[in-house]
Parts: sequence; structure tokens; C-alpha cells
Amino acid sequence: MVTEMRRETHYVVGDWQADAFRTDPADRARAEAGVAAAYAGAGLPAPERFVWVPSPARGAVAAAVLGGHEAALRKAGLDDLLEQAHADLGEGPAGASVLADVRTRPWETERTAACSEQGPEQWPRTWGETGGLLWNQVQSLVTRVRGAIGEQAQGRSARAGNLLPTPEENAAEGILRAATLDAVLGQHDAPWLALFESVGRLDGPLAGLAEVARSSGWWWPYERLVIMSERPCELHRDEPGRLHRGDGPALAYPDGFSLHAWRGMPIPPDFVASLTGLTADRISAEENAELRRVMLEIFGYDRYLAETGARPLHQDETGVLWSIDLPGDEPVVMVEVVNSTPEPDGTHRTYYLRVPPSTRTARAGVAWTFGVDEADYRPQKQT
Repeated sequence: MVTEMRRETHYVVGDWQADAFRTDPADRARAEAGVAAAYAGAGLPAPERFVWVPSPARGAVAAAVLGGHEAALRKAGLDDLLEQAHADLGEGPAGASVLADVRTRPWETERTAACSEQGPEQWPRTWGETGGLLWNQVQSLVTRVRGAIGEQAQGRSARAGNLLPTPEENAAEGILRAATLDAVLGQHDAPWLALFESVGRLDGPLAGLAEVARSSGWWWPYERLVIMSERPCELHRDEPGRLHRGDGPALAYPDGFSLHAWRGMPIPPDFVASLTGLTADRISAEENAELRRVMLEIFGYDRYLAETGARPLHQDETGVLWSIDLPGDEPVVMVEVVNSTPEPDGTHRTYYLRVPPSTRTARAGVAWTFGVDEADYRPQKQT
């Protein structure tokens, strides 16, 4: 029975993971039916209108307008975004936000009940086996989207070549970020919905919210109107699940709102393309520590070590420990190891493994990559 339950939980988590990162167009009919069910569950009449926008960035601006912040956004020079928001919202009243009724209160009620049923010992384990498996990857994506939505307010200063945003732009950035907190996250509510489904709590008040999450992106509920966002149309991640792409946006929505990233680190849109002819001197001269790490990875640690005349910190039978000192940043410390298993052509491949800056011996570095202490690392055969 326990094995069967665990297998079921595995499938539940897998399904919600797939929904969290889906990039196909929203199923609008299904999403709207889910919203109507969520309103009914909260004792509210169904909304009169659904306004679909191509990205949560457009949705946040529209929500900020409905929240009475148009004048502040206009002072920041966001006239083009405001014109689009008015076109999106159309004519007719929206009423007050009903986020607390539709999402916050039923969500808290079901979470409190589930926690009580599970008990203080089982509850953390249940979370760890369900939503906890998805949380970091989904939440990091949500955080990046929220940040980029706020950064729309800095466009005027950036176009003028100014390094610092104006006070008006800072205020507008705060308004847009706050507008994202008034949204239901749709597909990005997947971690908690995975937990609720695993404990049998998606058949009641949360059923409508789950339907919307399975079929669309973020949404903003009001008494008479709902702003609905499409899902992203592109999403590129590396093996650990971080946003990652070198030849385009790592995350993109149908209207062009996008995020560029390399191994999870934000980068300018044209940064990787600008690295043609990259040299060790250019890497050393880069003042932005995060961009410098991207440059090092693209250039190659081994090549950088060779061209800068670096000397090893330590060497033993497990490998060679190297350190690259970078101005304004912690040193990049790597252990060089040779794979004992030969390639098809008979050669042995060399790897450079990033280790903590505090590492002092090659053995300690190799041991760290296996998750053990240096004293416990005694392999019979190195691989």
C-alpha cells in the first residue's frame, strides 16, 4: 500500500511539474471555466468579462491601472504601456479585487486543514515529497519574472544612457512589482497544488484554481472582470533546471516580454553574441562579476588558466587544484581531474570541476564533488 501511494505521488508531482513549465497556448475555454468555478466556490457570481493578455508583464500594467496608479506610471514615462493597458482593458467597470475571496482564504483554509491532518512530523515530509521537489525551480522563475516586470519602468533612463533610474521610475518599478503580488500564479502555483492533490484536497474549494493552473498562466481576479495571461511560448533550462540559453531568450512570451540567462544568471540580450573573439584580457577587465563568470565558462577554464599563466595551488594523485583570482569577486577554484575511463579513440578526457573557494587540496575538491569529507574519500578506482 505504501509503495502504491508513493508511486501515485510520483505521478502527481510529475504532472504538476509538466504543467508548471508548459509553453503551449493557454486552453482559454478550460481556464475561464476554472475561474468561474473558483468564483462560485467563493460564493461570488461569475465575472462578466475575461481580458486575455499575452504576458504577465501586460497583465501587471493593466492591474496597476485598475489599482489607481496610472498617474505615477505616466510620470515615469510609461505612456506606451499605459495605452496598451487601456486597449487591453476595454470599456466597462472591473470592480474591486477579489483575490482574497477567490484564492487567499480558500488556499489558507485548505493548507491549515491539511497541516492539521498530517501532524507536525508528517507535514514537512509530505511537503518534501511533493511541492518541495518543485519549489526552488518554480519560485526562482517567478522571482525573475516579477523582477523583469518591475524593470519595465527603467526603460526611459536606459534609452537615454543613464546608469541610474529616476525617482519616478523607482516608484513605478515598485508599483509594477506590487501588481504581480495581486495575481494568482496559475501554472506557477504548481508546487502547492501538487501537495494539495497528493493529500486529496483538490476536489473542493481549490478545484477551480487547479483547473486554471493546468490551462493558463497568471491571472488577476476582480468583481466583474478577470485579466488572464498566456503561458510562455519558449522556455529553455539547463539540467539543474536553471534558465539557460546562449542564442536567444531563455524565457519568452508571445508579446516579446522575455528573460535572458546563462546557467540561471541574468545577462543582457546580446551578451553571448558579443563574445566573438573573446580574450583572457577582456575577461579580466570585465567589472561585472556575474558576466565575468559567464565569459569564463564560454572561454573555457583550461584555456584561461593556460593564457594567464596560472599556477596550481595543490596537486596529488586525485587531481590538480587551481585558483583564478578575480578583482571584486571571490576566486574561482577548480579541481582538474582525468577520467580513468578512456574515450573511444583511447584518450582520457580532462574535466575542470568548480569547488568552493575555501578548498585547499585537490583531494578535498574531488571529495566535495561527491558530497563527502576529504577524510572519507578513499576510492578504490578513480572514475
